[in-house]
Amino acid sequence: MCKIFISADPASYESRTRSVRLHGVVTSLRLENLHWAVLEEIAARDGMTVAQLIEKLYDELVAERGAVGNFSSFLRVCALRYENLIAQGLIPRDAGIPIRSLDAERVLAGVPRAPRATPATPEPRATGRALN
Repeated sequence: MCKIFISADPASYESRTRSVRLHGVVTSLRLENLHWAVLEEIAARDGMTVAQLIEKLYDELVAERGAVGNFSSFLRVCALRYENLIAQGLIPRDAGIPIRSLDAERVLAGVPRAPRATPATPEPRATGRALN
């Protein structure tokens, strides 16, 4: 199993820092080359540059959540989520089909929901008495 993962090209997991402008403010983002490549593919599908895609993702995240925590981690998750949605057949593999042309509600309807964490129920303690 591990050979599948350890045989990856080391260049794919080297980090690269890019400076991008978000509404006139220059910020640096450090991601692995493989994440940058996936973001480039996503951007190209909709005729955007990576910088334009990043600004759009930032704006929509702020509009939806009101704040941005770790934006670099968010971008990594976007890249992984894109690949996962393709693997599940929820986004077409054909890179010529723009993401903006997809019905987001329909795509998301096919995404399995993560189970909610429930508080652990304590195990009954042995008391030395028989339970009837």
